[in-house]
Amino acid sequence: MFTTAWTASPQLPSEGFTPNWSREGFWRQSLRQVVRLTVGGDRIRVRLSNAYGSSPLRIAGATVARAGEGAAVDAGSMRRLTFDGATGVEIPARGLVVGDPVELALESLESLTVTLHLDAVTGPATFHAQAFATSYRGAGNRLDDIDGQGFDEATESWYFLAAVEVDAGGRTDAVALFGDSITDGFGSTPGANRRWSDALAERTGRPVLNAGIGGNLLLNDSAWYGEKGVHRLGRDVLDHPGVDTLVVLQGLNDIGFSETDEQPTYRPAPVVEADELIDGYRELIRQARARGLRVIGATLLPSGGSDHWGEHAAKVSHEVNEWIRRSGEWDAVVDLNRVAADPADPDRLHPAYDFGDHLHPNDAGYAVMAEAVAELLRH
Repeated sequence: MFTTAWTASPQLPSEGFTPNWSREGFWRQSLRQVVRLTVGGDRIRVRLSNAYGSSPLRIAGATVARAGEGAAVDAGSMRRLTFDGATGVEIPARGLVVGDPVELALESLESLTVTLHLDAVTGPATFHAQAFATSYRGAGNRLDDIDGQGFDEATESWYFLAAVEVDAGGRTDAVALFGDSITDGFGSTPGANRRWSDALAERTGRPVLNAGIGGNLLLNDSAWYGEKGVHRLGRDVLDHPGVDTLVVLQGLNDIGFSETDEQPTYRPAPVVEADELIDGYRELIRQARARGLRVIGATLLPSGGSDHWGEHAAKVSHEVNEWIRRSGEWDAVVDLNRVAADPADPDRLHPAYDFGDHLHPNDAGYAVMAEAVAELLRH
């Protein structure tokens, strides 16, 4: 039985994040991506997504290996991936494929490379914009490139890669973190695996899925920031094997993007009230419980002083957080608002945890958030 060890939520191709290759796609190139698994096992398999492709996606070949420095890999660990026994696969538009299991023993928190050879024009590429990890591409077929020298371009996004699963002895204790840029890891040190999902895996030894999308909204779709949370939960969490706990930290963008009518065009969101967000949370709870998951509500972090803050945002965020704390509708609650707040001004992030925009935590802030959830999971 396989357990999900790493995820990235798919997004619509967009020019709004630079540098990225999502709009131009790939042709006669190889793409090498590095991910850190939150649990180990003796076999792995990968999920590749063409969720936002308008035409079939041709994967000419794929390999996996233990990661080395940069684009290099451990030569002895290189394995060829197959799909129903074939070395290549065509993924239909808006489709998904799960590769065959491959023998490769990996430890928890070990990094893996997934290399794809894309010999046909892909068109715009389904991707995950904010990886905070480096991906590489090079011309031609570089599946067996060991030293990585042929990968001469780099970006901080992931493409087509939706999940890595491991044969971890039938574990069904994975924790999924569902949210926006705070869950995605904005403000953490790029390349250092300091998101709060990373910190939670380190503290608990449990598989952790990161289902965050920067800018994502609970109640409204966005061309830049993905499908609304109440629609994408199934694809990004519930359809992954091994998950038994969902932690919801979402709603800050719904509130902040609707603070004023003078928002930039990439922030389209109607003004929301607390009762609308509460209905959204109830829908997430309903969907998750229907799959047998334990659902933990996380209070929204303080955002005073940020571009998400104002009179309306203060009112709605306070009302939402009081409902999360007191409604009794969650299986458990973790009060991240209080954990991360400045004692001298509870509407603001603690200065020691502030990335600098008064909205996103830094590495220390993410560690404190992870410890609060880890403590809850211990009981």
